[in-house]
Amino acid sequence: MKSEVIKVESGGAHRHAVDRAVEVIRRGGVVAFPTETVYGVGVRADQPDALARLREVKNRPVRQAFTVHVDSLKTALRYVPDASGLTTRLMRRGWPGPLTLLLPVSATGLDHIRTAWGADAAEAVCVNETVGLRCPDDAMAIELLRRVDAPVVAASANLAGEPAPYSGEAVVARLSGSVDLILDAGTTRYARSSTIVRVAGSTYDFVREGVYDKGIVKRLATLRLLLVCTGNTCRSPMAAGVTMRLMAERLKCEVSELPDRGVVVTSAGMSGGGGGPAEYAVTVMAKRGVDISSHSPQTLTEAMVRDADHVFAMTGWHRDRIVSMVPDAADRVALVVDNCDVDDPIGGSEQAYDECARIIEDGLRARLREISV
Repeated sequence: MKSEVIKVESGGAHRHAVDRAVEVIRRGGVVAFPTETVYGVGVRADQPDALARLREVKNRPVRQAFTVHVDSLKTALRYVPDASGLTTRLMRRGWPGPLTLLLPVSATGLDHIRTAWGADAAEAVCVNETVGLRCPDDAMAIELLRRVDAPVVAASANLAGEPAPYSGEAVVARLSGSVDLILDAGTTRYARSSTIVRVAGSTYDFVREGVYDKGIVKRLATLRLLLVCTGNTCRSPMAAGVTMRLMAERLKCEVSELPDRGVVVTSAGMSGGGGGPAEYAVTVMAKRGVDISSHSPQTLTEAMVRDADHVFAMTGWHRDRIVSMVPDAADRVALVVDNCDVDDPIGGSEQAYDECARIIEDGLRARLREISV
C-alpha cells in the first residue's frame, strides 16, 4: 500500500488537508498528523478494524490503551463526567497544550462512553479503569478532531522502539506504506513530547516530563480563589482573609503554607488601588485571628478573572460587571452569600464592620464546602 502524503506549508491554508484526513478517518483509515509536540497516528476508536490496524502499526498489545485526542475540555468531560476539581483545573489551564492526563474512569463514566460510542470504543480507551486524554495546541489537529465527530485515539507516529518523530519527513520515512494518509506540516513547534500526568482525586504524579516541567504543572494545578468588591479596602480583603483561614483549617496547615499546598487566595476591587485596608476592617478581622493590616488594594483585571477557578462577588452588581468583563467565566462567578448582596460597611461603625464580616464568613463557609481541592 502506498501512503498518500499531503504537504501543508507552515502557516498556510490547511482546509484541503483536513477535509481529506476527516474523510479517511471516518471510513476507518489510519492518518498521521502533526501536533505542537510530535506527530501522531490516529484512528476512530469505535471501529475495531481501524484499531487493529493502529495496533499493528505500533506493534501494541490489545490491553495497552491509546490516548484519546479531543478538541476541547467540553469533549473531554464526556469521558470523565465526574472529573475532580484538580482535573478540571489542569484541563482548563493546560489545554490546548502539551499535557496528557491519565484519569480514573468511574462506572458512571464507563457507562457514559458505552452509551455515546459503543462497547468497542469503551474497551479501546479505558484500560485498568483509566483513560488518557490529550487536547493538542495545533489548529489543524483541533479542526480534524472536531470534525470527525467520533472518538479518535492516537499514539506517536513511530515504530515501536524508535523515537517519536518531530517532522513530516521523518514520518514519511518511517510509516510510508503502513498508513493511509500523512499530513506533512514540517517540524512541530516544540519538537518534544507532551508531559504526562496521572491524576487521582486531589493528587497527581508525573509519568513523563515533557514540554511542561514540574513547576509549570504545579502552577496549572493550583486552586485560585478570587474575592471581589468595589474598592478592595474592606469587604473583599476581609473575605480573602476568612477564605485563607478556612482553607488552612480544611487542609490542616498554616495560612502561610497554603501556596505550597496548591491554594492561592487574592482579592480585588472594581476600582481598587492606593491606600490601605479600612481601619475597622483590620480591627474586626484581628479579633477573628486574621491579619489583613498589610493588604494593598488593587483593581480587578481580566487576567485575574481568567486565571481564577472561583470568583466570589459581594453583590449582584459586582457579579454582572465581572461576567461582562469576561463572559466565558460566568460559570465560575458566584455571590459570596447565595441570592443575597453583602452591603458595603464603609463609613459605618465598628459594629457594622463586625456584622459584615460575620455575614461574609457564614457565606464563605457554605461556598467553600462546594469546592473540590
